Amino acid sequence: MIDDLPSAFVGEWILRLSANGPPVGRALDVAMGRGRHALPLARAGFLTFGIDLKLDAVRDAVRSASAAGVPLLGWCADLTRTPLPAGRFDVVVVTRYLQRDLFPALREAVVPGGVVLYETFTTAQCVHGRGPTSPDHLLEPGELMRLFDGFDMLAYAETLQPDAVARMAARRRS
Repeated sequence: MIDDLPSAFVGEWILRLSANGPPVGRALDVAMGRGRHALPLARAGFLTFGIDLKLDAVRDAVRSASAAGVPLLGWCADLTRTPLPAGRFDVVVVTRYLQRDLFPALREAVVPGGVVLYETFTTAQCVHGRGPTSPDHLLEPGELMRLFDGFDMLAYAETLQPDAVARMAARRRS
């Protein structure tokens, strides 16, 4: 199934971040689902953590990682009630998930010098007739970049095809 494949953008950045050999560091996949990004992070050598609201998804991701011979530490939690640990991760990945009040915690979860990879739908997605339709789940133009003001932008784009998404790789300043 295509939704099980990692985002090409995130996959490219995982390769970049691990290009100089196995990384030494921790990665967090927020709203990881069944681990489409957590598994590639673990395979790349990151000590990988994943969080999701759905227990069956967390279990499936951990089982898949175990079957692949890589460690994945998953936990089931509601991010509206459970805080993310601050200053613990070298890489934080968020895709297809938007919880605006989580942005301060995301900014703080990554260590100085660490990278946030973020990709989710924008308001322009409504013209495609698929995906989220509520403004609560769609970024406004330029919103993602503004939410990470003060980070060094390594890559940023807003696309319209095949889906309307904002993509960002940003490094927290030391």
